[in-house]
Amino acid sequence: MEKAEFYKVVNKLILPLFIGSYIEGEEESSTRDSEVAFGKRNSLLIKPSKSDEYRLILKRGQPFQAFEVNLLRNVLNEIDRISALNLTDESYITVLQNNAIERSICASICESETTNVLFGILTELEKWAARTYEGKKIAIGIILNTSVDNSDQPETISFSDMMDKDFFALLSDGVDSYVEFDKKGNLIGYLQLNKVKKVNAIAPYEFEMVARFCNEKRIGIVLTKNGDFLLFKNRELLFSKRSGGWNVYSHEEVIQLLSYRGNYSLKDIRRSVYYTALDTSFAYSGGCIIYLNKDTVEGVLTHINAHDILDERYFEIKKRQELENAGKLYNLQTLSSVEAMFNVPYQTFLEQQHCVKAECLRKIISGKPFHELSRKLRQELVSMDGATVIDSDGTIIAVGAILKIEAGSDGGGRLAAATTLSKYGIAIKISQDGILKAFYPDRKNGKVKVLFTVG
Repeated sequence: MEKAEFYKVVNKLILPLFIGSYIEGEEESSTRDSEVAFGKRNSLLIKPSKSDEYRLILKRGQPFQAFEVNLLRNVLNEIDRISALNLTDESYITVLQNNAIERSICASICESETTNVLFGILTELEKWAARTYEGKKIAIGIILNTSVDNSDQPETISFSDMMDKDFFALLSDGVDSYVEFDKKGNLIGYLQLNKVKKVNAIAPYEFEMVARFCNEKRIGIVLTKNGDFLLFKNRELLFSKRSGGWNVYSHEEVIQLLSYRGNYSLKDIRRSVYYTALDTSFAYSGGCIIYLNKDTVEGVLTHINAHDILDERYFEIKKRQELENAGKLYNLQTLSSVEAMFNVPYQTFLEQQHCVKAECLRKIISGKPFHELSRKLRQELVSMDGATVIDSDGTIIAVGAILKIEAGSDGGGRLAAATTLSKYGIAIKISQDGILKAFYPDRKNGKVKVLFTVG
């Protein structure tokens, strides 16, 4: 494969798969080097074939995992086969390349004899994603049980015999109910996942049950009403297809990064921050979470309106800031009005200033730290317009806060808030299309950098 063609393939197919990744450059290579290898500092080194004398440096915020190396190796092998055909029809090449990505994903999570079955199921679901049932988009859930083989039983029914039929749309909902097939794609039966044993799993809140159920022998396949595809195995969400492109997840590596750049962190807090960001991502509501470093509250409070503060201790700090700033203005009238507003107890301030939202949220939160709230409540709080700000101990400082940011900040409100407040800790911006991106300041030059990106 020519270098120009390889660059095109990487930009078009590989970077979107490993969301947040980018080409940092290239380096010399020899025939002793493999096509895919780990590089320095969260990077992979890739080239089309062993004979090529260069390797591209692929980098992203979070570290690459071993299974991602195997996935990428499969992708490159499939792409190389397509390139060897010397086809000229670009539209046909695109179809083959997209199929190559999907086949490689299937091969990375199941044995060779089941790869075609999983690929076939995804192909059938693609048809359902493009149609409706009685005018409505439908959700479908499938479990592929790779530990069962019913092919020797009489009157077997294959997934290909039933998935294109209208009745199939009503057999599962992709959340609580699923249709189960064996490793050869033969129907096993129906599953309702309302009593799955509670075990640790990493998945969006709505799909936690299927993630728990899908151990190393079961693959969960979900088509959502939004047209997303989700693949579960080993009790976690491994892949998703959103907005037409497949993404790979590296949850534990991302969770670890939430403490790596901070100077203080508790495991339960950073895990709850990531889970909530993931839940908000799949709620498609958008959101912004500011997870503060220890001893940065004084600075961050200058960006938060006193009416949004939910904790009395932080209100007292904000009060002192406001009174000090008013005293510097040498304007007795201004100082008098500020003193009249702030020189009252916290609860009196909330009542006099008609802070209905703050009073309601305080009642709902009931003094609990962020990581002790239910996942559903955390997701709904973060989905409010504005930013959710929590300190290093998990204390909720503000929810839905409209932040004061520097003039000239780029991007939309949530992006501007995240990049501005990242100097006080880690700021996660969740866009309405589901992409979540975390920012932190480079300690050498103070510039904002991307810590990780998750699709």
